[in-house]
Amino acid sequence: MTGKSESAMAARISLKQLPGLHAISRLEAGHGIPDWADGPGFVSITRTEDELSITCLQERVPAAARQDRDWIAFKFEGPFAFGETGIVLSVIRPLSENGLGIFVVSTFDGDHLLVKAADQAAAARLLGDAGHTLL
Repeated sequence: MTGKSESAMAARISLKQLPGLHAISRLEAGHGIPDWADGPGFVSITRTEDELSITCLQERVPAAARQDRDWIAFKFEGPFAFGETGIVLSVIRPLSENGLGIFVVSTFDGDHLLVKAADQAAAARLLGDAGHTLL
């Protein structure tokens, strides 16, 4: 391992919990962006050739929508250089190695980690043990 990789792996990140419970919804690829998708709080809208994926506060998602509910979102507190490596890996590794499901959303300015609400205590412990700080 090179010195750069070792320092990236040793990244210590502060994560700020965002308010509310979130849902990750899936619509068909050709579906327009629904009005309920936009609003306060964390929102991520991603379109691929296969789907339209929307992550937002679950209270806005209609019951009929295909969705996975009860996710808690954390924002990585930066700033981080655009090309900085190992930031996301340092956070997801302790969670995934211990069997916790995760969902990561990256934006131009930063990264967001979502974990199931039922895994919140375990995630907090594992992240703390890895040297990260939950705000």
